[in-house]
Amino acid sequence: MSTVGSTTSSTTGASKAAGSTDRSTLASNFDQFLLLLTTQLKNQNPLDPLDTNQFTQQLVQFASVEQQIKTNTQLTSLLSATQASTATSAATFLGATITADGATTALTNGKATWSLDAARSAQSTVTIKNSSGQVVYTGSRSLSAGAQDFTWDGKDMSGQQQPAGDYTISVAAQDSSNTGVNVKTQVAGVVDGVDFTGATPVLKIGNISVAVDKVLTLRRTAV
Repeated sequence: MSTVGSTTSSTTGASKAAGSTDRSTLASNFDQFLLLLTTQLKNQNPLDPLDTNQFTQQLVQFASVEQQIKTNTQLTSLLSATQASTATSAATFLGATITADGATTALTNGKATWSLDAARSAQSTVTIKNSSGQVVYTGSRSLSAGAQDFTWDGKDMSGQQQPAGDYTISVAAQDSSNTGVNVKTQVAGVVDGVDFTGATPVLKIGNISVAVDKVLTLRRTAV
């Protein structure tokens, strides 16, 4: 089932409430200031007029604070629009097949597949661990330069079939000169959920989390 959770609305609501409170407080203080100014002007001594410099400075301060509140409100509105746009963009991944940088994928129906992208031809040792961090498979594989699939049949070194779940691969590779070769690992799957609880949306492929900025390709099957 596709799931989408969001805390954007509550955050935005809190920001708007804070802005409204600030404006209300400023208006109340300004009303009191005007009342005080009016009273003092009415009761001033004509022979010793009231020095208005201090009041002028306070008026300037009120204007400055009001402008700052307006700026903060505009920034809050911009943040809200950006969050909504990000959420909408992430939600478009639902139901799509993606390829992303990553090392963890699911073993389903006795099969788990990764893409291995080697910088150049190399001999490698492939290690696979289960979700508890235990090594369940180690094997050798020749790699050609570029991307190639590696499919594991779900069996450990003794031939025992491992249960369905999430498994993580690591690859150590060397060329003919025994120089280390960089091998990037990639995973693929159908996005069935989006998690909005963090600072940035995270795509879900079953129990596997994929950051949006790790997505390399997206494919949607035509209906």
